[in-house]
Amino acid sequence: MGQRGSALAVPPHRGGGRRQMGRAASVISRPVASAPSPLLMEGLIRSQVQDWEDPAMTTQDSSQTQVNSVTKMQPGHESSDIATQELKPASKEDSEYEIVLSGAPVEKNISVASPTKVELICKLGEDSNLKNPQVTWKKGGETISHTTKTQNSWSIQVTISESSQLGSYTCILKGEKELSATFHLHVPKTEGREKPVITYIGDTAVMVCKTEYNAKAWTWYMTNGTELAPINTILPTDKFEIMRKSAKVSRLEIFKLTKKDRGVYWCEAVFDLGSSKSRFELKVLSISAPLKPFIAVVAEVAILVTTIVLYEVYSKRKGKGGGKEFDQIEKLKSEENIAGRSK
Repeated sequence: MGQRGSALAVPPHRGGGRRQMGRAASVISRPVASAPSPLLMEGLIRSQVQDWEDPAMTTQDSSQTQVNSVTKMQPGHESSDIATQELKPASKEDSEYEIVLSGAPVEKNISVASPTKVELICKLGEDSNLKNPQVTWKKGGETISHTTKTQNSWSIQVTISESSQLGSYTCILKGEKELSATFHLHVPKTEGREKPVITYIGDTAVMVCKTEYNAKAWTWYMTNGTELAPINTILPTDKFEIMRKSAKVSRLEIFKLTKKDRGVYWCEAVFDLGSSKSRFELKVLSISAPLKPFIAVVAEVAILVTTIVLYEVYSKRKGKGGGKEFDQIEKLKSEENIAGRSK
């Protein structure tokens, strides 16, 4: 191959015309210091031709570009670096929970909403005098193996992929005295209402259930005897409304309350590893119910006032009757004295 590189053919361009091809030929025909390899020359030509192409892209070119992009993302086409990056976020889910032991047993609640890995660590406090303790880890009553992180720290790694792997994990340190710490792994709890929801006939009852994690689904139940029944199987659809403000909040509204609507309601949040419930008690009162205490007080006051009035009347009457008897006695005494003097 000579300096002009005539052995390589330049592909014709769709819209460039002879002017661009002539320019390509003039560029390619420039002398070089030494004869490049055919592959290097072909790369230079293709790069230069792409620079000359018109920016506008045909529909066929655009479609082909999209097909190429999709092909790169399909399984089997990605590079090893991309596969490694896709696995890294799983390690970000790992969490460490540590309890420092110094005296009394310690417990810690850990909410787990989705499959993950957790590391549970028991550590001796700096003020602890326990030396070379015998360490045991248990899940319930079953002994499990552990690793030593430092001289006074022991841990286990738990991979949680299903609900059966939740539960209580306890580390026990035995020496001159015994120390223990328990990690309670459970699905996130929901927040209900401990006190009853008090409403009145004809009003609307509102119950709000919350959780700290995103729930996959929410369900409301009503206690029917000894069982829980979905609320839509007990109440007509126009009687209630369930509003899901977010994945963390569910709101139940019951309209035009009657005494039949009172009872116990439950909200349930569903997560990947299980579900959690909270209880609500609904009390429906009549309109006169708030007046009953007032009426009772008024009745007591009325009884008291009546008693006082009757007592005053009785006292006055008794006082008048007693005065007459006193006058009559005095009159008799005076008559006796007069009779005695005359004798």
